[in-house]
Amino acid sequence: MRIIIFGANGPTGRLLTTQALTAGHDVVAFTRRPDEFPVRHDRLTTVGGDVYDQESVARAVAGGDAVLSALGVPYGRAPITTYSAGVANIVAAMQRHEVRRIAVVSSSAVDPQPYPDAGFLFNRVLQPFITRFLGKTLYDDMRAMEALLTAADLDWTIVRPSGLFDLPGVTDYTVAAERAEGRFTSRADLAACLLRLAENGEYLRSAVGVVTTTDNPTMLELLRAEAFGKE
Repeated sequence: MRIIIFGANGPTGRLLTTQALTAGHDVVAFTRRPDEFPVRHDRLTTVGGDVYDQESVARAVAGGDAVLSALGVPYGRAPITTYSAGVANIVAAMQRHEVRRIAVVSSSAVDPQPYPDAGFLFNRVLQPFITRFLGKTLYDDMRAMEALLTAADLDWTIVRPSGLFDLPGVTDYTVAAERAEGRFTSRADLAACLLRLAENGEYLRSAVGVVTTTDNPTMLELLRAEAFGKE
């Protein structure tokens, strides 16, 4: 299978690229900074480009069997359009080159709900602060991306992880339609879930939640490590 990965040079994208190559796939890694991409392999093609550029996106998608988007940007107060504009160009390229399978990373925070085990501070203070203030522009753009993708005549899946953190390997993670009960998702598990969706064609035209159930950080540890500067 030839898999096209957007956001390949981010923390999740690098893991996804390595996992896909290890599984025996041909991979096209799309990144704005190809000279900084650390992965090397004889089945890897690294493509420099910007998701805002329709033609570079189209060139990357041509000949692919599946597209996986691990696009990510940090929180910011300015309007964010990377997700919606990027996926709009990806969708157009897929339709142009007759590629149907796509899975994209969104977030459980696009539809925030209280967690039974989280307590008052998280559910009533911290989560609203993150979703309505700190990450408002990011999650607004993710919602726009989701709306655009669900309207497309493609075999799409929207993947909604919870708070992202790092673990050294893939765990026995949980995937569930719409929402998975859990506050944390390791990037290795998120990458494995994306690859699984490309390989198996599960959860077509639906959203899924993916969570890690072991070795989770505390919320304080997560915020200290992840809240600023990483996707």
